[in-house]
Amino acid sequence: MSGKDKLKILQHWPTLLLGLIVSVIFLFAIFTFQVKSTESVVITTLGKISGVKEAGLHFCWPYPFQKVHRFDNRYHCFDGSTGKIEETYTADGQPIVAGIFVVYKIVDAEKLFKSLAIPDISQAEDKINSQMRTVKNAVLGKFKFEELVNTNPKKMKIDEIETEMKKGISPIVLDKYGIQVEFVGIKVLNLPDKNTENVFNRMKAERNVVAEQFRADGKSEATNIRIQADNNRKLKLAEAEAQAKQIKAEGDAKAASYYSIFKEEPELAAFLRKLESLRKIIPNKTTLILNTDYAPFDLLKLDQNLSSDKEAKKTK
Repeated sequence: MSGKDKLKILQHWPTLLLGLIVSVIFLFAIFTFQVKSTESVVITTLGKISGVKEAGLHFCWPYPFQKVHRFDNRYHCFDGSTGKIEETYTADGQPIVAGIFVVYKIVDAEKLFKSLAIPDISQAEDKINSQMRTVKNAVLGKFKFEELVNTNPKKMKIDEIETEMKKGISPIVLDKYGIQVEFVGIKVLNLPDKNTENVFNRMKAERNVVAEQFRADGKSEATNIRIQADNNRKLKLAEAEAQAKQIKAEGDAKAASYYSIFKEEPELAAFLRKLESLRKIIPNKTTLILNTDYAPFDLLKLDQNLSSDKEAKKTK
């Protein structure tokens, strides 16, 4: 190789290096694929399953020799498709409109891939949907209407119903499709329009019976309270009357000791009684014109006579 040829190669080496790098990257992209931590990947070789890959970088033959099928292995919430909210009957023959939902996760991507005609998550949900409808109608048919709708929480069995639905759905979809059902819940629970008014009227009648019972119990309790209060009032009055009589008797006994003094001075007793009566009849700052010939106003006349006698004595 001449010097001129070497010089030309050296002049074009950056372009050659870039081409080599691009080729390597292109080949790397063709023969490798990346799996996310939220995915499970099924690899098929010429249409047949050749392996399941988890998160990381993996090598494969380019299409059409091998093909990568990706499934999202995170939790999914699915409330059904066809017939997800439909009418069914309870154990006591009451029509209800019910809909449920499931929370599921793909745990066996290979089993799921084998069960699907098209490797798509919607196809997997169709498998779950048919089982949901069957189990929902079967389980709700075992319970009475009052166990679904009731003002008393103790009579409701929603949790038990959801648990039984999960037991009916989970083993089948896990065994057939590699899908694990984590939770089953009731999303919708209504009454058909044609039956709503009748059911409400029946519920009102039942509530009225309970209300009447509460009213009767309240009236009975009120009567008992009034009777007890009246008995307490009578007892208190009797005790007060007895105490009053006792106090009066003690007062009369003390007053009797003073009456003996009045017997010794009857005129003083009569004077004191008239004076007390006069104080009660005539208040302060009162002007009256009265006949002093009658008791107790004769005391006023007595005061006048006493004043006249004093003046006569002074004159003498």
